[in-house]
Amino acid sequence: MRFVALVRGDIRFQFKYGFYLLYGIFVLMYIAILQLLPEEWKGYVAVLMVFSDPTMLGLFFMGAILQFEKEEHTLHSIIVSPVKVQEYVLAKLCSLAVISTLVALLLAKVGGILDHPMRFGLAIVFGSCLFTSLGLVLATKAHTLNQFLLYTAPCELLITVPAGFYLFGNSAPIFLMHPGCSLIELCMSGDHVLFASLSLLLWTLLFVWLAIRETRTYFSTLGGAKA
Repeated sequence: MRFVALVRGDIRFQFKYGFYLLYGIFVLMYIAILQLLPEEWKGYVAVLMVFSDPTMLGLFFMGAILQFEKEEHTLHSIIVSPVKVQEYVLAKLCSLAVISTLVALLLAKVGGILDHPMRFGLAIVFGSCLFTSLGLVLATKAHTLNQFLLYTAPCELLITVPAGFYLFGNSAPIFLMHPGCSLIELCMSGDHVLFASLSLLLWTLLFVWLAIRETRTYFSTLGGAKA
C-alpha cells in the first residue's frame, strides 16, 4: 500500500537524520527531571513536557524535515510520482504522531497523569497532527531554515502563552476554544473533556486542510501540480 510505504519511508528518513536520537535525549532528560521533582509539582511539569512534545518539537521537526527534502531534491521526485499531496502530508503527520504519542505516553506514565490512556493518546495524536500541520504550512512559506525559525517564533507564543495561562491561571471554559488550552485540558483529564475534544478536533481538521492546500500550492511552484 502506497500510504504505508510513505509512512515507513518518512520514519526511516527521520531515523537517518537523528530525529529519534534527539527525541531519546529529550525523553531521558525529561524523565530525570520528573524523578527529581516533589510529588506536588510532578503532574504540572509532566503536562508541560507532554505539551511541548507535539508543539515545539513537532513543529520544529517538520520545518527541518522539509528543508532537508528541499536540499536533497526529494520533493522533485515526489512531484513526478503518483503520490498525491494529501498522501504526502498525511504520511508526514502520521510518522511524527507515532513518536510524539509514544514519548507523551511514557512521560505521562512517569509523571502520574496517565488516568485515561486511550483518551490521552488520542489527544496527543490530534495535537501532534495540528501543530505539525502548522509547521508544514510555515515551512512551505520559508526559503531557509533560519527564515522558518523566524516564522515559528510568534506562532509558538500564540500557542504556549494562552496554554500556560490556562494551566496555571484562569481555567475558564472559554479558553478551550484555543487549541493549546484544549490539549492541556485533555492531558489533565479536566471537567470539560467533551468541549476540549471537539475544539481540538476542529482545529486539527482546519490545519490539516491548510497544510494540504499550502503544500499543493508549493508543489506547483516547483514545476508540478498534484491532485
